[in-house]
Amino acid sequence: MSNGFSSLIQADLASLTNAAQDLASQHTQIAAANQFGAQGAQPAFSFAQSMQNAIDSVNGQDVAAGQKMADVDSGKSDDLVGAMLSSQEAGLSFSMLMQVRNKVMGGLDELIKLPL
Repeated sequence: MSNGFSSLIQADLASLTNAAQDLASQHTQIAAANQFGAQGAQPAFSFAQSMQNAIDSVNGQDVAAGQKMADVDSGKSDDLVGAMLSSQEAGLSFSMLMQVRNKVMGGLDELIKLPL
C-alpha cells in the first residue's frame, strides 16, 4: 500500500517539477522579450492579480450557490441536489483559498524571520 502512495507522490513531484520548469522557461522568454522591447509580449506574471482572480472566482461560486439556494427556498426551482452540490463546492473552494492564504502568510513570516 505504501509503495502505491510513494509512486503517486513521485508522479506528482515529477509533474510539479515539469510545470515549474515550463514556468521558468516562459518567464525567461518573457523577460528577454521585454528587455529587447518586443511588441505583443505577454505581461509578466503577477501574484497579486492571480490571487485577485482566485478571490473573484470563489466569490462568484458563492453568489451562484446562494442564488440556487434562494431559488429552492422560494420555490422557483426544485433542484435541491444541485443547490446543495453548488453550496458544498463553494465551501470547498473557500477552504482551499484559505489554505493557500495561510501557506502564503506562513512563507512570508519565514522570509521576515530570515537573518540578513
